[in-house]
Amino acid sequence: MNSSTVSAEQAEADTRRWLERAVIGLNLCPFAKAVHVRGQVHYAMYPSPDESGLIDALVDEARALRDISATERDTTLLIAPNTLTDFLDFNDFLARAERRLAREGFDGELQLASFHPHFQFAGTEADDITNATNRAPYPTLHLLREESVDRAVEAFPDAEAIFGRNMETLENLGPSGWEALDVGPGAAR
Repeated sequence: MNSSTVSAEQAEADTRRWLERAVIGLNLCPFAKAVHVRGQVHYAMYPSPDESGLIDALVDEARALRDISATERDTTLLIAPNTLTDFLDFNDFLARAERRLAREGFDGELQLASFHPHFQFAGTEADDITNATNRAPYPTLHLLREESVDRAVEAFPDAEAIFGRNMETLENLGPSGWEALDVGPGAAR
């Protein structure tokens, strides 16, 4: 194991810290708090530095999510701390992952969302603070149940406004405010 390899324990601790401080703390996702409090978020790890098995791991996690009650596990975060560190490579991977999930029959059942430490919206500069809405400590694949998303959107009538509100939140917070949240790799030591 080389010294730059992130352990599964560290990756999970950092991701939990990011979820609690940024996603829930800034209310970037108004649906996250309830599943977090009820312990319905599953943290899965893909520790390998080789991306070749990551799609298979994602499919395995999708099957596991489908096969367990939503009251026990509503969503899964598959964290890959040691691979796909380049955002463009990660983006290319996402297209392949979505195609594979569709071929495996998960369309209409699960959605795939993603987070990356270097996430960048098209048309923005790398240091644009609004990119932080989709930045996690490590490359992360988020599997969500379609039925849970539908229920959440029903309960939150202005769900489409979340994106704009998040941009405004991050702009008001600014780079120093984001930095003060201390939600990067290794923060949960």
